[in-house]
Amino acid sequence: MSRWKPLPDEVHPHVHHLVVRLRRLKDRGGLGTRQLAAKTGYSAKSWQRYLNGRTLPPREAVEAIARLGGEDPTRLLALHEMAAERWAEGRAAPDALADHAPATSDPDPPTGRLSYGRYPRALVTAGGVALVLSVSMALVLAVQLADARAQLAHARTDTVAAPATVTESLLPTVYPCRPERSDGRWYAGLSRTTTTILAYTHVGPEVAEAQCLLRRAGVSPGDIDGVFGPKTQRAVVRVQEQEGLVVDGVIGPHTWKALREADPR
Repeated sequence: MSRWKPLPDEVHPHVHHLVVRLRRLKDRGGLGTRQLAAKTGYSAKSWQRYLNGRTLPPREAVEAIARLGGEDPTRLLALHEMAAERWAEGRAAPDALADHAPATSDPDPPTGRLSYGRYPRALVTAGGVALVLSVSMALVLAVQLADARAQLAHARTDTVAAPATVTESLLPTVYPCRPERSDGRWYAGLSRTTTTILAYTHVGPEVAEAQCLLRRAGVSPGDIDGVFGPKTQRAVVRVQEQEGLVVDGVIGPHTWKALREADPR
């Protein structure tokens, strides 16, 4: 009968139970670690680690030693599954990656798995969740960006209650200004709205319409790109000051009225 060293105190009870069962099977068969290596395909050094609680044995190694000991592997494999779930709660073995291979030329155990002590299952799960969230966020941002670019690329003449909002990092669309007067009001051919609220970071043809009217009124909003940026906001403030309106840098019905009815300065 082999004289076994006590297992480390930090080993989880499920792992402890599994290792004790493996030790009994080895003793029952009267096998040394070299004999186990020859009969199971796992190196003698690996079996020393398994039987001393330093590395969790792979599933196939547990099944192999069970069959050598003449025992139905079903119950032992169930115990191995519970031990695997709790392995991370025990010691994080510093040698978890050392010689975990069968005695064949293949350097990895048949399972292709590393010790749970070195790579806790919780970390693997967290990494998978983070990857899924990153991909999902990238897809959402891509859809939003495509929608915003579509608004910038197609001028509309209907009234829009809620313009899109994006960052100024988007590549802008250059809008043409075609000012014409109709029923005492000026229009640039991009939108006929008189009520849409436009503010900083809004984008779209309504913003381009306002930029055209600002330029026609003699106040430069910068490029006619449909992006309500700082230059456009300063131009709006200037017109509001000139017309005696509330100075807030936001284009509302009163500012639209001033822009559509203003004469060039």
